[in-house]
Amino acid sequence: MKIAQIAPPIESVPPAYYGGTERVVSYLTEELVRQGHQVTLFASGDSLTSAELAACTGAALRLTPTVRDVIPYYLLMLDQVRERADEFDLLHFHIDQFHFPIFRPIAHRTLTTLHGRQDLPDLQALYRGFPEMPLVSISNAQREPAPTAGYVATVYHGIPADLHEANFSPRGNYLAFLGRICPEKGVDRAIGIARASGLPLKIAAKVDKIDEAYFRETIMPLLTGPDVEFVGEINERAKTAFLGDARALLFPIDWPEPFGLALIESIACGTPVLAFRRGSVPEIVDEGVTGSIVSTPEEAIQALPGVLSLDRHAVRRRFEERFSASRMAGDYLKLYRSMLEAPEQRDLNGKGLGRPPRPNRVNGNGKQSHFD
Repeated sequence: MKIAQIAPPIESVPPAYYGGTERVVSYLTEELVRQGHQVTLFASGDSLTSAELAACTGAALRLTPTVRDVIPYYLLMLDQVRERADEFDLLHFHIDQFHFPIFRPIAHRTLTTLHGRQDLPDLQALYRGFPEMPLVSISNAQREPAPTAGYVATVYHGIPADLHEANFSPRGNYLAFLGRICPEKGVDRAIGIARASGLPLKIAAKVDKIDEAYFRETIMPLLTGPDVEFVGEINERAKTAFLGDARALLFPIDWPEPFGLALIESIACGTPVLAFRRGSVPEIVDEGVTGSIVSTPEEAIQALPGVLSLDRHAVRRRFEERFSASRMAGDYLKLYRSMLEAPEQRDLNGKGLGRPPRPNRVNGNGKQSHFD
């Protein structure tokens, strides 16, 4: 199968540091290539892949100091994808909804994975205006704010089975926090839970420009004493040791998390998780097997001893059963084939895709055009 994967040019694929969407696109792309498919990755020019790389920017936009507005670069990328669209059986987009107006005429050959939150009210009008665009949710909870959008499946993220080696005898007597420094990720809650539990906390997180004031004014005053260590942003290689040596991962979020890649990264290391009941968390964490789900800091403090006593071998086994990259790629391939065989394929809940694809027309040169 000839497949285009279109990634955000904000980070490289895979990202050098933080970048959940780009990381998932990388895992999916590499697994599809490994299984023998012809894949072209549209991404930043500093991306690394075994697929054909179609460089859409010189480097990742976040790491290019001269870039102030990313929209022009998205438009240039989409024009490049449009020029080559007829080369592919299917185009798989990971860039929110930027491509909807351009690719509606061939909606039946596109797939859009929604990686972000969907509880933004303006998105409802967008989905009503483009009902024929097939959408993939990364959790069932992600669908709740926009239940009538054109979903065709829910596909959980996966990571390579050999990416993180499980650590069944952790050497570090600490709790871990991994992610971003921002109010909704709950790092202040993590600090409070760790201190109340009497265990040190290590924080591996990036600070975006938009959150620098929050970090400086709210979080930095909490980083006092030897019981809290701010590690900063770490790369993929460092995650294995950071998560594997931890007793547990704290995930005290305060927002409708669409998936939570850090959860399955921790589970892959055999490290159980203590997470708050928001968004996708109940779909990812298996209570009493890979961790525990709570609703308040007080519940978290009470539940932590049970989390620390979980069987790390069982945690790793559950990762292999549910969240490998090969399982993710297999789910997407089934979806690709079903869409190409039957453009009106229904989703898991029996909902159709909306209007049928528009017929091809003949352009002014007498040639058939998908984009007329």
